[in-house]
Amino acid sequence: MQALLNAIATMALSSDAHRVFHGRGGLHPGCEHWVLDAFPPVLVLTSFKPTTDDELAAVHAALQARWAHIAPEQPLNWVFQCRHESQTETRLMSGAVPEPHAVTEQGARFRVHVLKGQNHGLFLDMAEGRRWVRHHVAAHPKLKVLNLFAYTCAFSVVAQQAGAKHVVNVDMSHGAMATGQQNHQLNGLNSGASFLAHDIFKTWGKITRSGPYGLVIVDPPSYQKGSFVATKDYARLMRRLPELLAPGGHALLCLNAPELGLSFLQDQMQELAPELVFEQRVPNPAVFADVSPERALKVLVYKAPDL
Repeated sequence: MQALLNAIATMALSSDAHRVFHGRGGLHPGCEHWVLDAFPPVLVLTSFKPTTDDELAAVHAALQARWAHIAPEQPLNWVFQCRHESQTETRLMSGAVPEPHAVTEQGARFRVHVLKGQNHGLFLDMAEGRRWVRHHVAAHPKLKVLNLFAYTCAFSVVAQQAGAKHVVNVDMSHGAMATGQQNHQLNGLNSGASFLAHDIFKTWGKITRSGPYGLVIVDPPSYQKGSFVATKDYARLMRRLPELLAPGGHALLCLNAPELGLSFLQDQMQELAPELVFEQRVPNPAVFADVSPERALKVLVYKAPDL
């Protein structure tokens, strides 16, 4: 675990939520199961393998030493989570977690919950995707945006901050939609967004009537039993894109499935929505570097033809 300890020893103090160490990318042999995230003022260590008390003690000592150097006046707050079928737990290791707990990223604020569940309310690997949306909407003000699989509506927040005319958020989780509404309120965004807690595949009529859209964001789970299976269901979304997009509109297609490469999206788009033109792959944050870019998060931009 030396690479993790080295990352702790050199980490900087930042007010924004971000990943500190990404062992999952495979660039640090022997540390593939370790991830360290900062959700200020809390650090969250995640292991995807069972851990020992000695390992956790070593991390605690490293965190204490670094914290004394970069934030001597602040308490060390950190949480440990193990995500392994033989050992699943979330434990407060030191300090406290604010309640409610809000973090910042690129000038936006988001509610997070690091002591319950495996998804904390903000996916840090999508930071550059949110940056792309912010810049794109700012360059095309008054866009109407459709945010599918909106989760806690982080894309919606940044789109509105950048000047979107209206954002339609759709996600079947009522809890996620409620947090999404809180995120808008947290940022002083009290109008200009709608929140549909519906199954997307049963809501096409309502979604289509609210269009067409200048930007459609598609960020589904790669596999969620009973809800979405990428290998089966992504194609159903792609077929709808041409009718949802305004002339010259853009689609942001996201996929976080290591077993599915770029060709999974690109080949199907060529077959199912050939009129949409691929423009770019949005880079992931540098800390999320992977031995194989094909395994990493994929965020692709497509453009509909102009009139």
